[in-house]
Amino acid sequence: MSRSRLILDFLTRGQGHRYGPHRSQRADLYLPIGAGPHPVMIVIHGGSWHRRYGKVVMRGLVADLVRRGWAAWNIEYRRLGEGGGWPATFADVAAAIDHLRRLDAPLDLDSVAVLGHSAGGHLALWAASRGRLPDGAPGAQPEVVPRRAIAQAGVCDLARASELWRGGAVAMLMGGSPKEVPERFAIGDPAALAPLPLPVLLVHGVADGTVSVELSRRYAQRAGERGGEVELIEIEGPAGSHRAHIDPRGQAWTAVTRWLGQPVGV
Repeated sequence: MSRSRLILDFLTRGQGHRYGPHRSQRADLYLPIGAGPHPVMIVIHGGSWHRRYGKVVMRGLVADLVRRGWAAWNIEYRRLGEGGGWPATFADVAAAIDHLRRLDAPLDLDSVAVLGHSAGGHLALWAASRGRLPDGAPGAQPEVVPRRAIAQAGVCDLARASELWRGGAVAMLMGGSPKEVPERFAIGDPAALAPLPLPVLLVHGVADGTVSVELSRRYAQRAGERGGEVELIEIEGPAGSHRAHIDPRGQAWTAVTRWLGQPVGV
């Protein structure tokens, strides 16, 4: 069978699910061959938390994950311009992840990881931090707990991104600056919630002109100083460009798959 036919066959095997009534409260489940139960990778796309970007951009990585034996849960969520922002975007990501408990599928929910690119990297690290949230916070009391977290060119430090971007998309997401809504940043910024009680991988391009590598460096330093298990892999040159991270043929993705091949805690 040709490569193009294999890809087409794969893309038609994803099962669509809804976890809420809004048109963006949906996710696609892709299963590898075999009876399972399969380890699960939650996949979260980026795009400045804006509605013009959707989960389709992650399908290349999803296909590679499934080939490697992972079940992939590629989620959509309400974004800016369609009712997203604080707290809806956060609540949707949490609800989509917890919806895994309601699926009739051969999933190993004791072997769950979460991966996100760009703004999705922010959401992935935040989702892995939900166990630290106080009662009443969006996403508190998780039903599904990731064992690993990966941010690719992630907005890992939301407060610093707000400074670098003079508000920008961060202010739109959070409804203000860290000075204006500090209580939101305290429970919505992964850097404020670091360290995580699980292994974290950050992959970032040194010359990324969209999301500065400084954000990953700051997160890694803060989490490491507080005893967190964090590895930061920096990619030089064009191989580390912002969108190169979602190409399964690229150096950045190779770094991710090598890390996933290690036992937890290594």
